[in-house]
Amino acid sequence: MDSPGPEKTVNTVAVKSSLLDSIKRCSLSGISIPKEELRMKITMPEYLRLAIRDSIASKRHSDATTGGDGGKPAECPLVVFINSKSGGRHGPELKARLQDLMGEEQVFDLQNVRPNEFVEYGLGCLEKFAGNGDNCAKETRERLRIVVAGGDGTVGWVLGCLGVLHKESRNPVPPTAVIPLGTGNDLSRSFGWGGSFPFSWRAAIKRTLDKATHAPTSRLDSWNLLISMPSGINLEAPHSLKQIEEVVLDQNLEIQGKLPEKVSCYQGVFYNYFSIGMDAQVAYGFHHLRNEKPYLAQGPISNKMIYSGYSCKQGWFFTPCMADPGLRGLKNILRLHVKRLNSSEWELVPIPSSVRSIVALNLHSYASGRNPWGKLKPEYMEKRGFVEANADDGLLEVFGFKQGWHASFVMVELISAKHMAQAAAIRFELRGGAWKQAFMQMDGEPWKQPLKNEFSTFVDIERVPFRSVMINGG
Repeated sequence: MDSPGPEKTVNTVAVKSSLLDSIKRCSLSGISIPKEELRMKITMPEYLRLAIRDSIASKRHSDATTGGDGGKPAECPLVVFINSKSGGRHGPELKARLQDLMGEEQVFDLQNVRPNEFVEYGLGCLEKFAGNGDNCAKETRERLRIVVAGGDGTVGWVLGCLGVLHKESRNPVPPTAVIPLGTGNDLSRSFGWGGSFPFSWRAAIKRTLDKATHAPTSRLDSWNLLISMPSGINLEAPHSLKQIEEVVLDQNLEIQGKLPEKVSCYQGVFYNYFSIGMDAQVAYGFHHLRNEKPYLAQGPISNKMIYSGYSCKQGWFFTPCMADPGLRGLKNILRLHVKRLNSSEWELVPIPSSVRSIVALNLHSYASGRNPWGKLKPEYMEKRGFVEANADDGLLEVFGFKQGWHASFVMVELISAKHMAQAAAIRFELRGGAWKQAFMQMDGEPWKQPLKNEFSTFVDIERVPFRSVMINGG
């Protein structure tokens, strides 16, 4: 038998080497991403990284009139915002891993650098260099994408800060991907980034960053919420609500209570949901319990167990409505008006007497991936005047829960929620009476809303004109 010639031997070795490389790149969870290739794709030139870091640290734009030698822009530069307190014990490890993959100047711990500081000074630095003729800075700014490692609240915080770019005509607005570190992670689920932090996260992080560089984008509605309440009431507002100057409300609808002479106004933005009633009361109690005893909540599973127990304790499941005036149906304290899509007229929506919680939902994913609005049949939608629900359709789906058991059966799709409306704008009028307070929440941040008997409190919701840009991971 003839021995193989040199060319045949080389080809055989090459094929074996290629096969071994392929095997090395494969794992149970998919194809491995070469570290150096990824780093080259997402890492900015050093002079830009340092200039951005210095601008943010000094809280002023760089004094340099040019970026330096220009350099070659990355194919798809990424900036990561991480809430290192999320993700349990993995938070600090994840931060270190991200810094290893792309340089520490492109990874911002939200405990130290707020997203509004990056938008004002970091992106401002790139824009200044670009305005001075630095093409590398210009292309970096145009190609930039954002990754948020955190829960829904963290993602919403970053999206809100990026929205300022649109208001200031500083386009393009970088699209956003998500590494889910929260409990519910409904924003992450809705855009294909998963509902939980992966067990094999070290390999998954590389795949996530790589996917964030090339995945397509889609739009996300955000909703402005305005509370107008009688002045003199002390409101312990969550982080998502900020006090603002008095705003003149739309007067083109009948109100049942009296308008106060002086009002206090609070404003906030949500991306997934606003709710009022018993579910928000349970969330409020759980939120304060977790703050007072953080050792009880060590991760998503323990959080959900504690939340379920607290739901029972608060009467969401077991206490009959007549046992406490505070547990009666919402019909006793509020009226609901909505504007339909492409309509300027307010419409009064009747509230069933059994409803103890009302939710206005933007995404398909709620309470860790459930879809309480459900997949409605075409004939039912036609009868009710509904359209297919989407995250960018300019509509909120408004529905009610009777009590905890009803909500639980809705979540597992055994029964339907109380479909009430699809709304392009919403007004809740709260009247007080036997209730001295109501509980509300938006995107997981609950608060206690004080009420007065003689004057109405109003909650107005309308869509923000600008739609956020999200990267689709699935």
